[in-house]
Amino acid sequence: MTGKLKSGRQVVEGSYAVAHAAAICRPDVISAYPITPQTHIVEDLSQFVADGAIDSKYINVESEFSALSALVGASAAGARTYSATTSQGLALMHEVLFNLAGMRLPAVMTIVNRSMSAPINIWNDHQDSMTERDSGWIQLYVEDVQELVDTTVQAYLIAEDPEVSLPVMVCMDGFILSHVFEPVDLLDQKAVDEYLPPFKPVSILDPDDPKSFGMFVDPEYYMDFRYLVEQAMDRSRSKILDAAKSFESAFDRYYGDLIDTYQTDDAEIILVAMGSLVGTLRDAVDDLRSKGVPVGLLKIRAFRPFPADEIAEAIAGVKVVCVLDKNISLGTGEGAVCTEIKASLYNSDIRIPVIGFVIGLGGRDIPVGTVQRIVSKAEDVIKHGIKVEREFVDLKHSLVS
Repeated sequence: MTGKLKSGRQVVEGSYAVAHAAAICRPDVISAYPITPQTHIVEDLSQFVADGAIDSKYINVESEFSALSALVGASAAGARTYSATTSQGLALMHEVLFNLAGMRLPAVMTIVNRSMSAPINIWNDHQDSMTERDSGWIQLYVEDVQELVDTTVQAYLIAEDPEVSLPVMVCMDGFILSHVFEPVDLLDQKAVDEYLPPFKPVSILDPDDPKSFGMFVDPEYYMDFRYLVEQAMDRSRSKILDAAKSFESAFDRYYGDLIDTYQTDDAEIILVAMGSLVGTLRDAVDDLRSKGVPVGLLKIRAFRPFPADEIAEAIAGVKVVCVLDKNISLGTGEGAVCTEIKASLYNSDIRIPVIGFVIGLGGRDIPVGTVQRIVSKAEDVIKHGIKVEREFVDLKHSLVS
């Protein structure tokens, strides 16, 4: 090897930072197909391989479908694998997403979140990854580039745990994070090697121990396989926590486990969001707090597995919950995060109004003023009251321009 990955604090592009993080995990196989705004990640990885900085097999393929299909074979053969995609590319992978999870192959893939066509739009929202929420992949969402770097390493530890053995999406907001240049602590190879052990696959294709992956099953057994994936997803909850805590011990950085909270202890209004929007909300919360508004923030870090218990504990005792969704489940009029929070509370003892706001689709700006208007709506609910007719109040969503 002639090159070497640099470590330490540097000003780099977000895409370079995630490429560096993936490379430092020593993937055996990297599959690549370019699509905006993901392209810089696989370009940087290609350069690392060409320079001899990493000892990985780099595969150029003809489509995103092929990119993930290549990882199926490589993972089944016992390789640690990586890829990245976005938007239409992720949609083209749809069939293979289910294959990888159903075969219990622990690949890691960066999703550079971008809106879905039509019309064509290359800016950020969460429609692409949220559409794949039922595929069996663990989904982790990051707030900033440093969290992206650190979560990529944690993702391998989670995915490759023998009690989990599921693929992981690490989701970053396109352009907002992928193309920003900012100071980032790039991880040291030796430190990551101590944190992340070599991959020891649970089961591989081996001529000396023949077995089948993804074979045909009839109705008598298919449901059992889906249940096994659900059980593994449930076990991943504690593994996500363990990975976050052990990373904190090793690198002195912690972002929460399935969720994180900010200024929620005495809050009457809690804002719920994922991704880079959380940074804007922190500033908005600070501003509103300075004006005497008792508002707090709940950040969802893991959308799959869904942190129902953690959310319920965090919002218990507040007066209104406002969910800010950068996606919309067409036909329901609200975003998927809002729907799942309301569903998770339905049979609980919590009686709190949950208001859904669909915002930021196609990259539309979300200024602090928009957040302030959302909080004003929540204050109106508190002031004027809402008659509770069911287990909890189901308020009609608001589409915020």
